[in-house]
Amino acid sequence: MDLERIALPFGKRPALILVDLMLGFTDEACPLGSASDDVIAANLKLLTRMRAQHLPIFFTRVIYDNQTQAPTFRARIPALNYLTRDQRWTEIDPRLHRHDSETLIDKLHPSAFFQTNLDKRLRAEDADCVIITGLTTSGCVRASVVDALQYGWPVFVPKEACGDRNPHAHDANLFDIHAKYGEVWSLSDTLEALEGLL
Repeated sequence: MDLERIALPFGKRPALILVDLMLGFTDEACPLGSASDDVIAANLKLLTRMRAQHLPIFFTRVIYDNQTQAPTFRARIPALNYLTRDQRWTEIDPRLHRHDSETLIDKLHPSAFFQTNLDKRLRAEDADCVIITGLTTSGCVRASVVDALQYGWPVFVPKEACGDRNPHAHDANLFDIHAKYGEVWSLSDTLEALEGLL
C-alpha cells in the first residue's frame, strides 16, 4: 500500500537556498568536486528569476577555521579538510555571480540549518516556503531539506538544480525527498510557479 502524501501549496514569498555551490564541490580538481555545469546552468535560471522578482536568496558553504570544528564529520570524510578559509575551494562558484546583498551562510555540517541562523533569517524575510538546490543531493541537500521540514518550511526541490557524484544516489534521494519531505519538481515547473507570483 502506498503511503498517502499531500502536496503543499507553493507560497507567495519563496526563498531560494543554494546549498554549497562552492568551488570545492563544483570543480572536479577538488576531491570533493563533480561535474556540475548543468547544475550551475539550472541555478542561474532560478537566480535570474528570483532576482528579477526581488525574492530572498541564500547561499551556503562548508568552511572551517580550525581543527576543533566538526571533528567527527572531518574524520569520516578527510577531503573536507580542503574547505578552510584560506583555500579557493570555499568560494561560491563565480559563474553564479553572487550579489553582495545575497546572504552567505557559513556552516560546519551537512544541513544549512544546523547551528546556523538560517531559520531566523528566513523568518526575517517573511518567506513562506523554501526552494532548495545545490550539491550534493544525497548529502547536504537532503540534510537541508529534512531540517527545513522540521523547522516547518514547505520545501520545493527543482531536480535539475541539484547534483551528486553518484547518479543513483541522486535519483534515490530525490525519490525519498518527494515521498516524505518536500515536493520534487522540474526546473520548468518551478520557474512557472515563480512567474505565477507576478
